[in-house]
Amino acid sequence: MCGIAGIAALGAGSSPTRGELAAMIGRLRHRGPDDDGIFLDRGVGLAHARLAIIDLAGGKQPMASPDGDLWVAFNGEVFNFVELRAALEREGRVFRTSSDTEVLLHLYRRDGLDFVHSLGGQFAVALWDRSRRRLVLARDRVGIRPLYYTRVADRLCFASEIKALLAARGVSARLSLRGLAEVFTFWAVQPPATAFEGISSLPPGHLLAIDVDSGAISQRRYWDWDFAPPADPGRATASYAEELAALLEDAVRIQLRSDVPVGAYLSGGLDSAGVAAMVRFRSDTPLRTFSIAFEDAEFDESTQQAEMVRHLGSRHTRIDCRKADIGAAFPRAVWHAETPLVRTACVPLMLLAGHVREAGYKVVLTGEGADEVFGGYDLFKEARIRRFWARRPESALRPALLDRLYPYLAHSPTAARAFAMQFFRLGFEDPRQPGFGHLPRWTTTRRLWRFFSREAQAELAGWDPVESLIARLPAAFATWEPLCQDQYLEAHTLLSSYLLAAQGDRPAMAHSVEARHPYLDHRVIAFAAALPPRLKLSGLGEKFLLRRALAPLLPRQIAARPKQPYRAPDSLSFFAGSEPTALVREFMSPAHLAAGGLFDPEPTLRLLEKCRRGEAIGFADNMAFTGILSTLLLAESFCRSTPGAVTAA
Repeated sequence: MCGIAGIAALGAGSSPTRGELAAMIGRLRHRGPDDDGIFLDRGVGLAHARLAIIDLAGGKQPMASPDGDLWVAFNGEVFNFVELRAALEREGRVFRTSSDTEVLLHLYRRDGLDFVHSLGGQFAVALWDRSRRRLVLARDRVGIRPLYYTRVADRLCFASEIKALLAARGVSARLSLRGLAEVFTFWAVQPPATAFEGISSLPPGHLLAIDVDSGAISQRRYWDWDFAPPADPGRATASYAEELAALLEDAVRIQLRSDVPVGAYLSGGLDSAGVAAMVRFRSDTPLRTFSIAFEDAEFDESTQQAEMVRHLGSRHTRIDCRKADIGAAFPRAVWHAETPLVRTACVPLMLLAGHVREAGYKVVLTGEGADEVFGGYDLFKEARIRRFWARRPESALRPALLDRLYPYLAHSPTAARAFAMQFFRLGFEDPRQPGFGHLPRWTTTRRLWRFFSREAQAELAGWDPVESLIARLPAAFATWEPLCQDQYLEAHTLLSSYLLAAQGDRPAMAHSVEARHPYLDHRVIAFAAALPPRLKLSGLGEKFLLRRALAPLLPRQIAARPKQPYRAPDSLSFFAGSEPTALVREFMSPAHLAAGGLFDPEPTLRLLEKCRRGEAIGFADNMAFTGILSTLLLAESFCRSTPGAVTAA
C-alpha cells in the first residue's frame, strides 16, 4: 500500500517541478512512510510514497522498465503477481526485482491498455509511456484503492488523496453542493464526482488514457459487475458450496502474500470469522487477530469475538472504544475521509488500525464485501418482503414479515406500526422500477436536505440524484433478477464510495495499514453474481451458500448467526450527558452556521437540542447530526485553510 501523485502538462501547459511533486507526495506520508521517490520527464512528473510490504529492498518507485521507456507509480497489490511473473518469464521476459510492481511494466509492454485485464488485486496505477507520450491511470475493479484527478490550466494533476492535489499550483477546494446532496441521499458521492467542485474520482473498473501532447483524454470501463443468469440453474447446492470454498481459500492464500506479517480483523460475525478461520485452518500463516468492543450493548459484539478467539486459538488484541473516544477522533477521521460522513463507524476502525500498527503489523485481512457479493444486508430481505407485499398491498399478514428484520436495533423502524405501514409502501405503484429496493433508505437519508439553507435548496431545485443515477444504469440491468438489481445498486452506490473508502482505505491508511478483502477477489464476485438468487437469499436467510461453504470451519453459533451490521454510536458520541462537546459548541453555533451558508441555522439548532436531550433515536436524526457536523469540519479543514495548507483539525 502506498500513495501516488503526479502532474502532466497537456499541450502547452507548464511542466511540473520537483518542488510541486515533493509537496504533493509529502501530504501522503501516512500512506507510505517507508520511502519516497520522484521521476521527472518532459512535461510529466510522477511521485510515490511507499509502504514496504513486498520486496522490501528492491521495490523502490517510481519504477522503470530496463530501457527507461516505461515508468510506473503504483498503489496497492497485484495478488496474482507470482503466477503472472512465471508466465511472463516463460515468454522470455527478464525481471530485475521480486516486486509485484514490475509485473505491470511487462504486462503493459505486451498488452498495452489491456494490461489491466490480467491483474487480480486492489490497485491504483499511474504509468508513463515515454515513446507514445501517453499517461495511463487505472483503478481496480471494485474501487478498493482511491485515485483522484483534476484539470487546471492545461495540466492534469492526480493523486491517491485529494489533499495531495491541493498542493499542486492552481488547485483549490470548494465544496460541491450536488456532491453534498448525493451524500445526503446515498451516504456517498457517486463517481466520478467528489465532494469538491472540479475534482474527480476515477470510477472503479475504469482506465484513463491521456495523450499529453494533444491534451486528449479518453476514459473507458474495463470491468463491471455482471449478473447474467446461471449457466446451470439445476446444479447441486453441494457442488456450488465446494467450488466456493475452494475459491475463497485461494483468494485468502494469495492475499496472504507479503514480506511482513499479516493480521486479521474479527468483528464477531460470519464474514470476518470465515476469513480468519481460513487463515488458521487452511494456511501455514500464524494468525494474529484484532477487534473492537463498545460500552453500549447495542453495538458490542465482544462475546462473539471471544468465542472465535477461543475457536481459533489466535493471539488477539481487543480495543474498548468509548463514545468519548469517537467524538475526540472524529475531526481526524473526516480529514482522512475527505467527504462528509453520515455515520461515525469509521472512527473506531481508525483507532483499531492504530493498535494494529503499534503491534507491528502493516497488513490485515477483513470480511468486507461479503454482504454485497452474497446478499447479506437487511436491505435485501426488506426489499424481498416489500415486493411480496406489493403483489397484495391490501394484505395485513405480508407486512408482518417486516417484524423479523432489524432485531439488533433498540429502535427498529418496524416498531411503530402505522409509520412502518406507510413508509415501507414506498414505490408500490411500480415495484419493478429500478431502485425499488433502495427507496426507503434513500428517502430516509434525503430528509437531510431540509437542513440545507434556502439558497442551497434553491440551487438544487429541479435536480434529482436518484434520477441521475438510474439514467446511468447498464442496459442489461432491467433483465436481472430483483435481488441482483439490488446488489448492483448497493455495490455501486455504497461499496466503493463509502465502505471501502471512509470505512476501509482511509481509516486503515491513517496509520499506514493496508486492508485486504478476500471476498472482493474478482473471481469470487463473478462466481457469486452467476449464482441462482436462492443460494444467496434463501427465504429471509441471508448468505445461504456462504454459510454452507464456511460451516466446516466455524463454531455452529457463528455459522448460523444472523447478520448484525457493524455500527458505532453517532450523535451520542458528541455529548457528555446533556452537555455538547467543545467541538459541537464551536461548529454548530448560530454564528458558525450562519457564516457557512450551507445549513439553515433554525432547523439545525432544533436538531442539536433534540440530540442534547437524548431524543435523537432514529437513523434520520443521527445521520443529519453527523452529516452536518462532518460537512462543517470538511469545509474548515479543506476550504477555509490558507492556500497550500491542509491540516487535520
